[in-house]
Parts: sequence; C-alpha cells; structure tokens
Amino acid sequence: MAVDYETEMDYHWRNTMKPVRFFMVDARAAAFLMVFILHMRFWTFGLFIAVMMFFWFLEKKGLVFDAAIRGFRSWILGRKRPAWLWIRKRKFHDYG
Repeated sequence: MAVDYETEMDYHWRNTMKPVRFFMVDARAAAFLMVFILHMRFWTFGLFIAVMMFFWFLEKKGLVFDAAIRGFRSWILGRKRPAWLWIRKRKFHDYG
C-alpha cells in the first residue's frame, strides 16, 4: 500500500527556510514578550509593542527580518566596499 506523503503531511523540505510565525509576526518578537512577562512594566510593554510594530512594518514592506538586517548593514557600509581590508592587502616589495 503506497503512502502519498504530499497529501498526508502538510510540510515539505522547501518549507524549512520559512520564518517561524508568532501571532502573525516573526517569532523573534517572542523574545521581547518573554522580557515583558518576566519584568512587567509599562516600558517593557511599550518595547514589546514597538518591536511587534517594527516586525509588522518590515513584513508589509516585503522583507523578512534577516533580509532587513542585511539591507541595513549594506546601507550603513555604503557603496564602496573593498574585498580586502587595507591591513591584509599585500604591499609591493622591490628586491632588485
């Protein structure tokens, strides 16, 4: 008896890279929920809401958190980025 795995299970190997969801936002926001649960103050609640709104904003722009961090890093570094650090570049030596 053959088992059709595509219909029996609702996951596939290609879904392993999808971001984990937590209440319709990225699950990394759950870390701030834990901070709020362990230290219930108004400012931690505000921090949790701000982080949730930030993740929601990124998703509305079509970015996942990893891609947004990479984009922010490339924006900070600018257009001109050498492949080698100036320290590691070999100097010209004339032995003749």
